[in-house]
Amino acid sequence: MSADFYGEFQGWLKEHDGEQYDLHDQHINASFVKMLRTIGFNKGYVRGQGSYLWDAQGNKYLDLLTGWGVFALGRNHPKIKAVLQQVLAQDMPNLVRMECSILSGLVAKKLTDHTSEGLSRVFFTNSGTETVEGALKFARAHTKRQKIVYCDHAFHGLTLGSLAVNGADFFREPFGEMMTGTVKVPFNDLAALEQALAGKDVAGFIVEPLQGKSCELVADGYLAEAQRLCRKYGTLLILDEVQCGLGRTGKWFCFQHFADVEPDILCVAKALSGGYVPVGAVVTRPAIMQSVFSSMEKCVVHSNTYGQNDMAMAAALASLHVIEDEKLVENAAAMGEYVMGRLKPLVGKNPFVSAVRGKGLMFAIDFARPESSFKLKMAWDMLHKINFGVFGQMIIIPLLQKHKILTQVAGYHTEVIKFLPPMVVTKEDLDWFVDALDSVLEETTHFPGTAWTTVLGLAKGAMRA
Repeated sequence: MSADFYGEFQGWLKEHDGEQYDLHDQHINASFVKMLRTIGFNKGYVRGQGSYLWDAQGNKYLDLLTGWGVFALGRNHPKIKAVLQQVLAQDMPNLVRMECSILSGLVAKKLTDHTSEGLSRVFFTNSGTETVEGALKFARAHTKRQKIVYCDHAFHGLTLGSLAVNGADFFREPFGEMMTGTVKVPFNDLAALEQALAGKDVAGFIVEPLQGKSCELVADGYLAEAQRLCRKYGTLLILDEVQCGLGRTGKWFCFQHFADVEPDILCVAKALSGGYVPVGAVVTRPAIMQSVFSSMEKCVVHSNTYGQNDMAMAAALASLHVIEDEKLVENAAAMGEYVMGRLKPLVGKNPFVSAVRGKGLMFAIDFARPESSFKLKMAWDMLHKINFGVFGQMIIIPLLQKHKILTQVAGYHTEVIKFLPPMVVTKEDLDWFVDALDSVLEETTHFPGTAWTTVLGLAKGAMRA
């Protein structure tokens, strides 16, 4: 007898245990399901708490993917959950629209307490990509210009406006012509940036202080000089901290690691949700906000249906309080320093590790063709002739299968693995990770061997597909 959908929802849901991959294969994204099954990532997790996931067999996994950074405060944080339960129980007058919500006002105040004095206005969104879309529109409205400058290897989202400032052609190719008026410059190249801005026709320069796909950090002095150039040529500086903001790098915002930097527009999302309800924010200056909402007639010229909804605002407000109260920014700084200290010796120890980089609890390992060992060079070349960019699978698959650590390659056709531990991570967790990684990396030095057999099989399978 089937459980009552409303009265026994968890029981009803349990009746469908094990169906998720078939349902997704039939109704959502068959290619994604095939990928998960091919690399053995179809675990069927049943519970998440803090830094960990559990599967149906009771195995405990360390989550270093954190839903692409959404679960920066850990999974199912009890304090955020308690706030949301209270909001649900109150039957609040949600999304009246012709009204001002106390919750969104309080979130805006709390958020801007941690930015800087000039950034005092907030527009709330439902995602990171929508936040970027809003920032681009605000820059155009304020400057009355059309062009947007962005950096190579950037990732700002996958809706059409955000995609137009995405540094990877891989994501753009299937979707035809992009938004016009965008100009790409090399990351960390001030001369190229000045050349792009010199025509005084650029509305905004958008940049990630710490790039999401590669974990490349802006060079010392780059942001301050980019800000000077933007002001010189009348361009707005837009910082995308959707992924690196809200404490992850060991400061409330990554730009705060650098002196004399205050963007004109700041993009925030992911961690603001507490992992519960999608929410993002465009944080900007009063004059920029006023140029968008310039009159009573234009007071909703830019809007969204679900923006400022009570559940999202409660999740955001609770998340900001948790970050403060549990000193998660400080923990991210300390744990980031600790793990980088353990990871950096891998450069030189393992012939494939070419770089370890990042800031705080957002870091990556880059792999490259070894300079020594003819046998390992031959193995690398053989793999890359079959399929470029699958070496990272040799690392992430055994990390999951043998060591119960979940992570992901940083991007398509790259040799980078990125790690996004939750800001509640402990030294014990990081030791678990580094010891496991050291063991997996050691296996890559044996050719032929199990690790190479597995990844060569994957590469050949991908070529056939």
